[in-house]
Amino acid sequence: AMPSALLSHTLVPTGPGSVCLELRGDWTLNTAAPAVDEIVQACGPGIQNLALNGEELGDWDSRLLLFVQQLVASAQERGIAVDESGLPSGALRLLQLSRQAEHRGPESEGKPTHRSLLWRIGERVLSAWQATRSMATFTGEVVLAVLQLFSGKAAFRFRDFLYFVQNCGVESLPIVSLIAVLVGIILSFVGSVQLQMFGAEIYIANLVTLGMVMEMGALMSGVIIAGRIGAAYAAQLGTMQTNEEIDALRTMGISPITFLVLPRLLALACMMPLLCIYADVMGILGGIFIGQIMLGLSPEEFMNQAIKSIKLIHFVQGMTKSAVFGILIGFAGCLRGMECGRSAMAVGEATTSAVVTSIVFIVISDSILTICFNVLWR
Repeated sequence: AMPSALLSHTLVPTGPGSVCLELRGDWTLNTAAPAVDEIVQACGPGIQNLALNGEELGDWDSRLLLFVQQLVASAQERGIAVDESGLPSGALRLLQLSRQAEHRGPESEGKPTHRSLLWRIGERVLSAWQATRSMATFTGEVVLAVLQLFSGKAAFRFRDFLYFVQNCGVESLPIVSLIAVLVGIILSFVGSVQLQMFGAEIYIANLVTLGMVMEMGALMSGVIIAGRIGAAYAAQLGTMQTNEEIDALRTMGISPITFLVLPRLLALACMMPLLCIYADVMGILGGIFIGQIMLGLSPEEFMNQAIKSIKLIHFVQGMTKSAVFGILIGFAGCLRGMECGRSAMAVGEATTSAVVTSIVFIVISDSILTICFNVLWR
């Protein structure tokens, strides 16, 4: 017959107003737990503190946890404080988790929490500080991984790098083509309406070429890649974080930064300038189409005027911006993926945050680089 838990506890007085409930043996679902009310009544009058001691416990499962919860509830009704510190550490963690889940229940979620303005400001400041520290730590790890790569000590798989080059380069050409052509058409159409008023239709080539090469080619391809590749990176790494694959890499002594982040980051940094060149060409083709349809400009006239208007510095400016955008997009996508929690909702939040962060980085860096180029080459 299975041993009964009814005989595996003892009340021992420990001082005035205090008793200790010593739990012994196996407390599992195969045993019969003692009646909670009988134990509380056995404490006697004048008892204010009840301590639990589980040093002699054998096997235990949810039977022990359920007994402790019922005992605490019954003791609190009689004004007796229960000290659970003597229980096994695993049982204490499970009890804490169960109580947290109760606080997050439907009844508590609907109740508004009234917090002061100072409390909310402090919470936001601490959250911003934690995010800044996390970003700085991730940046340092990436820099160290790059240095290890140059020294030949990084766990870098060249096959992964080639796969990500294909993913963010060749496979992105269709959507980049569509958006770039439409942007070139929009620029030429809006410009032609204004230039026709002054009889300066030929300068539509200057507008489209300079706009695409200096700004729109890099900016639009950056926004497209942020939505397509940055979100994918965050989802991939976030799912790996949820499945504990990244923890497994650390356990095997492999740095996730060099093994997972570095190939993605370098692939974007290498392919973004090439995508920018491709977007420039497609945007100029869109401008040629509108110039011929609306203004009667032949492709030869358009290209001759475009070649006269563009200089090498304009091309360098666009390429520099696109390379910086690629690094920032890869950085934001991998950062949000590595910070992801361990749930499906956390993966979705990381993906959304990666796109938003990438676009914010693109806009801020674009403004800074534009000002720097204007100051250096005025």
